Amino acid sequence: MNNEINTNDSAKGITLVLGGTGKTGRRVAEKLQANGVKTRIASRSANPSFDWNDQTTWDAALEGVTAAYITYAPDLAIPGATDSIRAFVEQAVAQGVERLVLLSGRGEEEAQACERIIQEADVEWTVVRASWFNQNFSEGEFLGMVLDGAITLPAADVSEPFIDVNDIADVAVAALTEEGHAYEIYEVTGPRMLTFTELAQEISLAAGREVQFIQIPKEAFAGAITESGAPEDIAWLLNYLFETVLDGRNAYVCDGVKRALGREPTDFADYARRVAARGTWNARDGEAAA
Repeated sequence: MNNEINTNDSAKGITLVLGGTGKTGRRVAEKLQANGVKTRIASRSANPSFDWNDQTTWDAALEGVTAAYITYAPDLAIPGATDSIRAFVEQAVAQGVERLVLLSGRGEEEAQACERIIQEADVEWTVVRASWFNQNFSEGEFLGMVLDGAITLPAADVSEPFIDVNDIADVAVAALTEEGHAYEIYEVTGPRMLTFTELAQEISLAAGREVQFIQIPKEAFAGAITESGAPEDIAWLLNYLFETVLDGRNAYVCDGVKRALGREPTDFADYARRVAARGTWNARDGEAAA
């Protein structure tokens, strides 16, 4: 399948979306296409294919590209991500890319190292710095827990300003297509703080059934992840997020969405009502996507 969508022949160059089938990438690609932007979706299954672990795939993916949205799977905190980002940015600049938008992680030292790589490149750059996604509970790692009625995680009573990925996508699209966003770091959050207990209450209210949050020991969570057969990098990342990032360092609200878009970010309650209305949390099969 050819993953290059040309909806505007007059557009200058192609906008490349790395991770174009992921939570934010899929939405960024859809919004770009809806706006008439010539878009290339990059993934291992795309044509041309793109694989972070195979630099021979990068040339074709970058051909004719003038702007790129960069997401690194599963996360910039993964060991080796910095080397990959540096190599990609160098190649992108060499092939004529003029604008780079990086999805980064709040409170992640490794992610900030990747940001510096982007910032030192001879291109226009924008950093979109985010942390916990609302959609982790409707189309991601924790959907099964919600369907089972118990969010069992090693999270302490720490507040987090959960962010809607649609807001992230809107910020990224603005940075890719509009003037005025170059050399900006947009730290994006939701409009308020929630503990996981409060988050479970919001889901319960929207879904019309009880969903509890149950704190479990870190060791038990790590063991369950391993037993589930999750890929090693995913298991490492989840443990890292709970052991390192969810320690209160991100327990504050930022204005990145407002600065980039001129509007307030989506509240978790509004997200929850939207997801519940689609039936995502109604049944154990969870086939509906948020």
